[in-house]
Amino acid sequence: MKLTLKIWRQKNAADGGRMASYEVDDVSPDMSFLEMLDVLNERLILEGEDPVAFDHDCREGICGMCSLVIDGTPHGPEKATTTCQLHMRHFKDGDVITIEPWRARAFPVIKDLVVDRSAFDRIIQAGGYVSAPTGSAPDAAAIPVPKADANDAFDAATCIGCGACVAACPNASAMLFTAAKITHLGLLPQGQPERYDRVTSMVDQMDAEGFGGCTNTGECTAVCPKGIPFETISRLNADLLKASRG
Repeated sequence: MKLTLKIWRQKNAADGGRMASYEVDDVSPDMSFLEMLDVLNERLILEGEDPVAFDHDCREGICGMCSLVIDGTPHGPEKATTTCQLHMRHFKDGDVITIEPWRARAFPVIKDLVVDRSAFDRIIQAGGYVSAPTGSAPDAAAIPVPKADANDAFDAATCIGCGACVAACPNASAMLFTAAKITHLGLLPQGQPERYDRVTSMVDQMDAEGFGGCTNTGECTAVCPKGIPFETISRLNADLLKASRG
């Protein structure tokens, strides 16, 4: 395939940035989206140009590093798929593809398509530690947990912290991310001692980082590559309400 890529280029955080257009030939439908960008970068390096900076690590859909807005949608057109797992078979010859970084005040651009997502780290850090002594892995039936709670906790724990929820939200809210991190501990026995202190601290930190408020538009769940359900935010709000009542 022959494609036209319109890519956001920005030298650093202080640079105004611009869209740049590139032609890419001989794109195999079996390539991943990031492999296609690798091909472009190899050519740019050979031509003496600055390659396009973009985040990546595992390329297996589990680390949360890849973070591209593709044709206006975080991670691209395929549901429940990270950018690194998106393949070029979902595009066709002659397509014009627009590639941008996450757009949020709390995610400042470092260079090109790379953004600083350390705000997420600080939200997690604000949650503190679990004081319940957990020791080594217990026997499966040693701590009874209702099956529904175990399933919901596991679903929340699949959050990879990529930030697509923030990029998709018209308010740049981090509620889905924060709710996932709160829920996967709040539903388990080990997470109970600090449950309400945790939700208060993490939400306060989320606000301090400059993320917007949640207005229940649901764009976050629509683009989440792990399918974190919208009810997760309801659990956060319920815990926060209980915490506010002492």
